[in-house]
Amino acid sequence: MSSLEKGESSGEMNKKKRKLEEEEPVDKNISRIKNKIKRNAEWVKLRREKKKEKRQRQDERRKEREALGDEAPPKLEPKTIDSMREKDETTVGGETGEVDEEVQVDMNLDEFSNYFERSYEPKVLITSCDNPHPKTIRFIKELSRIIPNSEAKWRKRSSVKKMVKDCIEKEFTDIVIINEDNRTPNGMVVSHLPEGPTAHFKLSNVKVTNDLRKDFRKITEHRPEVILNNFTTRLGQGVARMLASLFHYDPQFEGKRAVTFHNQRDYIFFRHHKYNIKSTDKVRLHELGPRFTLKLRSMQQGTFDSKQGDYEWIISDKRHGMET
Repeated sequence: MSSLEKGESSGEMNKKKRKLEEEEPVDKNISRIKNKIKRNAEWVKLRREKKKEKRQRQDERRKEREALGDEAPPKLEPKTIDSMREKDETTVGGETGEVDEEVQVDMNLDEFSNYFERSYEPKVLITSCDNPHPKTIRFIKELSRIIPNSEAKWRKRSSVKKMVKDCIEKEFTDIVIINEDNRTPNGMVVSHLPEGPTAHFKLSNVKVTNDLRKDFRKITEHRPEVILNNFTTRLGQGVARMLASLFHYDPQFEGKRAVTFHNQRDYIFFRHHKYNIKSTDKVRLHELGPRFTLKLRSMQQGTFDSKQGDYEWIISDKRHGMET
């Protein structure tokens, strides 16, 4: 075969190849575009077209609902992790929202019942691991500013059991220990004194006031309001009562400060705000910091004892231990 015939046959093959590419759907053909800029432009175009089609479908459903009125089909609900999760048998209240009598009796007899009866004022010790990083030190100082009647002290190579014993002698009601790894806070142990329980949390996404570009000095000494949201199971309510017992039960509303523990998919998100009521319908929030995320690893009976302690709950591979 001559070189001229080879050139003609290769040209025909290239024409057939381009024709096949044009006949293929756009989303299958984009990955074959070798030029990166053109490929990205096609992806942007494809996403824009899909978004336009989705908006058109939404407009059609909206017009159909307006036309049919009460006879319109029910509105579609998006499938999220929260909506698709399994229902837990230990959910408190159920659909009615009323607390079961047995649950109420357990809550009246648990370790935090004296706190909710206002028989004592919380006194909290906050400490850390040995030789903490400056970020951990700053985080502890900010926690001591947020939690009323709390003291930040350094560990000085003392064991947890010895610290617990000293705290009981000095009439502390709770102890909070912040652990770190690679110069980053990564764990929190909360122990209620003198008889427990003890909770171990994974600590992540820690942002101190400097990271949020906030001023630490704007955190006043007023006792904040505490908001506990979406703790719906027996375990979740126990964790919520433990976190609430760190704060004074009588907030000072003139300080206009609120701390929020929001539980979602077993992650507890902490936020600290100052609010300003503009009118009956409008409230302005100003975040003070810090912010962090907790995930329960274990709940232990009594004070801290990693070797012989009895665990009420310990994390496993199954999701949704607290919320669902």
